[in-house]
Amino acid sequence: MDAQMKRGLTEACVLALLERGDSYGYLLAQQAGLVMPMSESTLYPVLRRLQDSGAVESYAQEHGGRLRRYFRITGTGRARLTDFVREWEELGKIYELILETRRPQDGREAGEGA
Repeated sequence: MDAQMKRGLTEACVLALLERGDSYGYLLAQQAGLVMPMSESTLYPVLRRLQDSGAVESYAQEHGGRLRRYFRITGTGRARLTDFVREWEELGKIYELILETRRPQDGREAGEGA
């Protein structure tokens, strides 16, 4: 997969998880890992980029006697997620066109002449 596309998908995945509710790094990595490979070492640079762009903000909260850093999506992050969905809906139309051209038609293999 193209590195730039993977980066965008990773950011969108993190934003989608945070749209469900505030979370912390380890849990985000575990949840994201259910749909795409993501370690904490991959996640934290993504969270930093999202914070730097204003899509995510963080705060510390005590948990079990220690401070844990939580992340939450912002209005900017929600707008980015909406844009991402809109772009992928457009890409889905292109994907469907490509699939149509690859399907056998009239008993012929795709790409065969008459």
